[in-house]
Amino acid sequence: MSAQTSVESPALSSNGWLKTYYYLRFAVSAAWVLAAFTVAKTVGPLAAVMLVAYPLWDALANYLDAQRSGGLGRNRTQLLNFVFSIITAIAVAVALGHSMNAVLAVYGVWAALSGAFQLLTALRRWKTNGAQWAMILSGAQSALAGLFFVKMARSAETIGIANVAPYAAFGAFYFLVSAVWLSVSDFLRKSPQAAR
Repeated sequence: MSAQTSVESPALSSNGWLKTYYYLRFAVSAAWVLAAFTVAKTVGPLAAVMLVAYPLWDALANYLDAQRSGGLGRNRTQLLNFVFSIITAIAVAVALGHSMNAVLAVYGVWAALSGAFQLLTALRRWKTNGAQWAMILSGAQSALAGLFFVKMARSAETIGIANVAPYAAFGAFYFLVSAVWLSVSDFLRKSPQAAR
């Protein structure tokens, strides 16, 4: 084996983590959505726990991802996402004592800001990793969904965890698209090397 094929490029090495990260985020979000549309719709305490846990999971995911690329100090958008997601989890827990409309309003503000942070993170990674277009779309859509949530929270309609689930479902979809896109890109990049 030549040195050329045995040494992995920084982009491929970084993409290896991102693929794992994106697949993991897809799996967790998909499981959350499935539970939200089924058992959590009728089990209030479970829905409450899930609504608090979702932003906490986002905070943990951003922390783990940032640690792979220099830590939160070198990744300011992920630091902001990490901190704001923790604050959101606390705010959701408090809002649950008031109404689901209040919870949806909190989710709306979080979705708008975290979407903007995600978009900026994807733009920063574009040069080093590529295949970030899905994350850019996801961030932009999250920001728009946040504004929609805030508007819906002011309405008189009955709000439940199922109103949040489509937002998480779109997030899961974009994470899956990003993971598959990186997998295909890496395969195509490695193929010419393997043929030499």
